[in-house]
Amino acid sequence: MVTPGGTARRARRIAAQVPDPELPMLTLAELGVLRAVETTPDGTVIASLTPTYSGCPAIAEMRADVAARLRDAGFEQVEIRTLLSPPWTSDWITPAGRRKLAAHGIAPPGAAPRRPDGPVPLVLAPTRRTVPCPHCGSADTEETSRFAATACKALWRCRACREPFEYFKEI
Repeated sequence: MVTPGGTARRARRIAAQVPDPELPMLTLAELGVLRAVETTPDGTVIASLTPTYSGCPAIAEMRADVAARLRDAGFEQVEIRTLLSPPWTSDWITPAGRRKLAAHGIAPPGAAPRRPDGPVPLVLAPTRRTVPCPHCGSADTEETSRFAATACKALWRCRACREPFEYFKEI
């Protein structure tokens, strides 16, 4: 007999393997988007996702992919919840996720800035002055566009090796 805890652990393992639709080299767990997987007494699996930002266009795809994987694994009753609080932070990207980003030519984010609760102060300065090149490691890089293929990435270029690369922003 499978215990409810064992069922939840199995469901978590399955959901944790779902790749991100925009960054397929990462799983939703490595990206920190998969927040929780639990089961109810009636056997429903509830998976909770927090998108990288509230307007993320990939959240519908993430929800559908997690639900499909769980159903394919034999879980008949699946509920996917979107959690916006607490908001996702780039600090939730796992060390393995950061290594995979760099291995695929995307500079991983640094630590997200720590802010006190309350109003967010307006700061008219770059949030990060240097982004190491994921190709050669040089710090001699420059931002070429604040936005890339997705809103959570920016385009950068290395002055040393001259390679362009994407940078995953701190959030």
